[in-house]
Amino acid sequence: MSYLSHVSAPLISGVFLYCVSFFLWFFGVINMNLSMVSGYMIEWQFFSFCGMEWTFPIIVDCISVTFSCLVCLISGSVSLFSVSYMESEVFLRRFMLLIMAFVGSMNLLIFVPSLITILLGWDGLGIVSFALVIYYQNKKSLGAGMLTVLVNRVGDVLLILCICLVVNWGDWMLSTGMFGDYGVLVCFLLVVGGMTKSAQIPFSAWLPAAMAAPTPVSALVHSSTLVTAGVYLVIRFYDSLVEVPEVLSFLSKIGGLTLLMAGLSACFETDLKKIIALSTLSQLGLMMFTIGIGYPFIAVFHLFTHALFKALLFLCAGSIIHSMMDTQDSRILGGLNNLLPFSSSCLVMSSVVLCGMPFLSGFYSKDLILENSFSSMMGSLELLVVLAGAGLSLVYSMRLMLVGVFGQYFGSSLVTFGVESVYMLVSMTVLSVGAIVGGWSLQAVWVDVNGFSIVGGFAKIMIGVVTFGGLGYFVWVKIIKVKEKVTGGLKYFLSSMWFMGLISGSFLSGSGMNKGVIMHLYLDSGWMEVLGGQGGFYSLNQAVKSHSVVQGGSILVFMRISLVLVVFCLVLYL
Repeated sequence: MSYLSHVSAPLISGVFLYCVSFFLWFFGVINMNLSMVSGYMIEWQFFSFCGMEWTFPIIVDCISVTFSCLVCLISGSVSLFSVSYMESEVFLRRFMLLIMAFVGSMNLLIFVPSLITILLGWDGLGIVSFALVIYYQNKKSLGAGMLTVLVNRVGDVLLILCICLVVNWGDWMLSTGMFGDYGVLVCFLLVVGGMTKSAQIPFSAWLPAAMAAPTPVSALVHSSTLVTAGVYLVIRFYDSLVEVPEVLSFLSKIGGLTLLMAGLSACFETDLKKIIALSTLSQLGLMMFTIGIGYPFIAVFHLFTHALFKALLFLCAGSIIHSMMDTQDSRILGGLNNLLPFSSSCLVMSSVVLCGMPFLSGFYSKDLILENSFSSMMGSLELLVVLAGAGLSLVYSMRLMLVGVFGQYFGSSLVTFGVESVYMLVSMTVLSVGAIVGGWSLQAVWVDVNGFSIVGGFAKIMIGVVTFGGLGYFVWVKIIKVKEKVTGGLKYFLSSMWFMGLISGSFLSGSGMNKGVIMHLYLDSGWMEVLGGQGGFYSLNQAVKSHSVVQGGSILVFMRISLVLVVFCLVLYL
């Protein structure tokens, strides 16, 4: 009975979120017949001041309802998974309160299209993500949490600057078009603010560092909520960004570089969770690239399918780590197909979906992106970078499966080895169904808007090469064995995320915090205190002492004061 009372919070939360997800899918997506180009807007006006209306709008369209449905589905699976994964946690109810606060902030961000009220969900995600990353309360978690919250603060500042500039148009929603001198600047600030949340170059260091959080948190944060908030923000205000093609061109190039950088880094990473985190970063770069070349609806489609199989990938990794006594090094893991057959099967299946295997969820969106890349107006070098980055997904996925799943086990004795619980099996089964049929069921919503792209035979061959080109990993590593000869000199550069940790991580968490301490010492505790609080207190203290001396009643003091006043009056008179 005590066990049921202990796990009642995640169990009830999981069932509740599953019910909300089913309600949104059945009544919101299927029965309401919402389309991508139409929807419903509900707006409450609080007051109007100086021509500016302060309103709280809620938009109900196909994007928001479907996204909220997937967020609740993944959150319910994470809550159910936490019943077993966090069973030894003392403050389990506090953990579930943070999870529910995170889900609430994300839904507030999804349904509110106003730039000023979107800060409620945006800041809520940043604050709750900091509390979740530092949940284990050690130095590693604290460092990762500080890096996460500082990068998110940069995005908050940029959004506040957007609000300060967009007041000239008299509309907080950024949906009436950006005209005027500040249009390019506002769109650029909005895009860079979204890049901080989605960990694009040069703000990529915080995403792998945030793996210090518990694995259920990673499954929720790095699949469908925090990291996709920046992508969703750019998609929601795309109608204004399309009027500034320079910003979209910049976004496509940054997305392509992030895609290539994260894919190369994942090929050299050994930590199980960081490999999955870098694959998330790679897919986020692909989404940003798709928005930059002018296909936001396809980016939304890939965002939804990615959320399904990436959450499953994290839950499989969490089940393996939990069963293997917190072992995350892929070089130690091995033989999982015999030790954990269900978790390893789901891990292989989600990796195959990530690679874009035909007729699975990832295929429908990834194939659309590659086809439209050939039909868009971009340079050959940019197209080559995107194709190379997209082809790396099969390389690091196969590397993970060959070493971690089908390789030899190099760990300790299996006496402490555990097995999956029923709650883990149910949560992974639900997401497995979504990863298999999610793309097929969602394509009906998008096919009317996207239509189809006609590409030539060469483009189709190249798409097949990108999708299955990672099979050359067998030839490269297992047969020819020239990996170290080719990548020996570049291994450190590629495995360090192109020094993004030094560029953004050390700059924000190291130099930024040091400069903050120096400013505190020399400003808050220095001359500002002399001219401010402490200086004012000292001056007031001396004035009180002088006044008490004057009022002391001594005849000598009165004569001196009278003489000084007489001299002062004579000087003024003359």
